[in-house]
Amino acid sequence: MKFSRSAAVIASLGTAAMILSGCSATGTSAPASSGSGSAPAGKVTLTYWGWAPNLAKVVAIWNKENPNIQVNFSQAGGATDLPAKLLTAGRAGNGPDVAQAEYQTLPSLVVGGIVKDITSEVKSFKGEFTPATWGSTTLGGSVYGVPQDVGPMMMFYRSDLFKKYGIAIPKTWADYAADAKKLHAAHPSVFLGTLPQDGGTFTGLVQQAGGNWWSTDGTKWKVGIDSPASTGVASYWQQLAATGALYTQPFLTPEWNKDVAAGNILTWSAGVWAPGVIDGVAAGTTGKWAAAPLPQWTAGDAQVGLMGGSSVFITKSSKHPAQAAQFLQWLNVSKEGSGDLASISNIYPASIAGQNALATAKVPSLMSGQPNFYTVAAKVSANTASVTWGPDVQTAFAAFSDQLQAVQASGGSMAGALSTVQSLTVADMTKSGFTVQK
Repeated sequence: MKFSRSAAVIASLGTAAMILSGCSATGTSAPASSGSGSAPAGKVTLTYWGWAPNLAKVVAIWNKENPNIQVNFSQAGGATDLPAKLLTAGRAGNGPDVAQAEYQTLPSLVVGGIVKDITSEVKSFKGEFTPATWGSTTLGGSVYGVPQDVGPMMMFYRSDLFKKYGIAIPKTWADYAADAKKLHAAHPSVFLGTLPQDGGTFTGLVQQAGGNWWSTDGTKWKVGIDSPASTGVASYWQQLAATGALYTQPFLTPEWNKDVAAGNILTWSAGVWAPGVIDGVAAGTTGKWAAAPLPQWTAGDAQVGLMGGSSVFITKSSKHPAQAAQFLQWLNVSKEGSGDLASISNIYPASIAGQNALATAKVPSLMSGQPNFYTVAAKVSANTASVTWGPDVQTAFAAFSDQLQAVQASGGSMAGALSTVQSLTVADMTKSGFTVQK
């Protein structure tokens, strides 16, 4: 999937240096005052923009139980294009009351003047999340959203086809490479997996290898896009692709979708949210998939990276922020709401209650052949690496996709492409007013 650059989304980030320097939630644990708002006697209607699968069904449950606070859900765009739409709508004064945003894009929406500071409305929610999760929506000491889901990476695989081709679940990436070569040599139209070509997947694999594209040192930023961990991951995938054993169309293109549905691609290493996506592009494969921990870079190291995750925030244009906060508490904090997100929207909830609810929740339909899916997911989630997102994630991701396409078209090394991405990212951050440590 190619991540296109949106100037509207990444503009004006220079003033966000303090916000984005790895802040965590602060403040007391006192409960929110009742003055944060209660539902009026009359009926209130909220608008909600998001993209998670089947969110309308989850919202319908809330609407049935809360006649005085009704929510109209609109799938107004995907994770990559919704921020630009929110900026446009916000400036025109006709934005939604609440909206979904990936953690790495939330700061740019704050700087763009779209997101309301909801510290007082949601301070009683803090204890329902781990400090790291709550910190992902806490910027400069203020809270700008409620965490909704997290995306620890797993390997999703066609269990029926693994059995057919005699493939054991690979324990290491070295095992994975050997299996990929052997499978493709015996069945030229079949591939074990796909060359990662998007920044989200690649950075998750780098995190698994112990690297991070961004980190902070006081008020200074460090950029590690061409670090040894990152270039090592790049070299692994380029060398495996050179053997012809990897599928090389990007994820979620029509070609990729068709081959996944046909059983020509046997694995997808992605966030725990992947079942809903696969079900949407390969519905005929329901019940034939299973999930396992990612193959390890070093045998015995169970750490995995994060691929995705999002929050829901209240916009400055909302006329009903108190009621919106009540809805977000149910949706992302309560056992019922976050449990519905897991079982209906097939997302992995960020809240502690939501994750606990999965013990008795129905597994996603795609995973019906693996009743212990959420048990496996919980073990994987316990080993996720911490991550710091930089102030220009979309710029870096766009440059990564562009440079990888150039390597595929005319040769060169992925490791060398990462050096170019590093230079472009540092230049963009410096231009925006950030101090980058060499």
